Amino acid sequence: MALTSFSFPTPTLFGAGAVAELPARLARMGLRRPLVVTDPGLLDTGAFRRCQEALGPAEQGRSWFLYGGVHPNPVEQDVIEAAQAFREHQCDGVIALGGGSPLDVGKAARLLVKSPGLQLAEFDYQADWSGLAPLVCIPTTAGTGSEVGRSSVITLAGTQRKKVIFHPELLARLVILDAELTRDLPPHLTAATGADALTHCIESYTCPVFHPMCDGIALEGIHLVVDALPRAFRDGGDLDARGRMLAAAAMGAVSFQKDLGAVHSLAHPLSTLCGLHHGLANALCLVAVMKLNAERKPGLYRRVGTACGLEVIQCPAAEADRRTIEFITGFLAGLGLNRKLRDCGVQAAQIDALAAQAFEDPCHPTNAVPVTAEDLKQLYLSVL
Repeated sequence: MALTSFSFPTPTLFGAGAVAELPARLARMGLRRPLVVTDPGLLDTGAFRRCQEALGPAEQGRSWFLYGGVHPNPVEQDVIEAAQAFREHQCDGVIALGGGSPLDVGKAARLLVKSPGLQLAEFDYQADWSGLAPLVCIPTTAGTGSEVGRSSVITLAGTQRKKVIFHPELLARLVILDAELTRDLPPHLTAATGADALTHCIESYTCPVFHPMCDGIALEGIHLVVDALPRAFRDGGDLDARGRMLAAAAMGAVSFQKDLGAVHSLAHPLSTLCGLHHGLANALCLVAVMKLNAERKPGLYRRVGTACGLEVIQCPAAEADRRTIEFITGFLAGLGLNRKLRDCGVQAAQIDALAAQAFEDPCHPTNAVPVTAEDLKQLYLSVL
């Protein structure tokens, strides 16, 4: 058996109202001039106001500073500008607030603070990245789980392709999971981000890399999503459901340190070339990939079905897969995620370019079964 490593080190503060603890936690970390990294859409939300209240509105621009320019699919320029703001204001730490995009930019900006001349396309894992500015991650969506991740996904300026920047030093020093910050998330984003968490759990569990600790976390994450996501979708004020979804999203990201699969390889180009929300892109491709995987590896989804609450333990392998896939299909439809790519503006003429990028993506080599470039093209066509 190959050598591997297991690591779950991120300190996490969980609970409704937890953001009120932010000033005390910053003081313990010795941070006096943090930079808050977020996106323009968050600035008029209750989530930002709660964070602002915790830090002190009158102190904005004096003891804490704001970079609010992150794009929905983060680009290299966002990272450059956030690092510039950090240096300009002589900040000593980063608070990344928002969905996966601000969290990823907040993580990556610290690399440019340490190494101002760095080109993200030339990021060197082997270089000394110790001593990065401390990071606090506060998610306002329950999807990517980027708050507990060791990677940042940024679209590069030169190639218009997503670059996965991975290093353990990117980990946050503190994560705050506060359900109050997600209660105003509209239903369609609740659904799309929740589908992202579900996809992480399913893909990481079925990834063939040996990591039984992540497998257990992924299965419980599926269980939480199946219970909580429909409730959060129907009633944004259900703080129990919102909190469980935050936990499930973090669990999905912890579990995918195993790696992911073909769904993510299909989803990444849909974001970079077509502008689709990452969670929506995952949702639109998930069932098609599950069907292909099950055909080639019967019984793959038996325990996924059990985590969904299905009685499939005694079923023949193919039947267990069929019932599980039918459940996931209906589950996504109940969240309004049963659309086709055409419904989201994707054109048939784009399929070849999408498939070429998908085959270059680093996720599909750890898919549950091997896939070819032609497989990826046919998967796109099946959901077009």
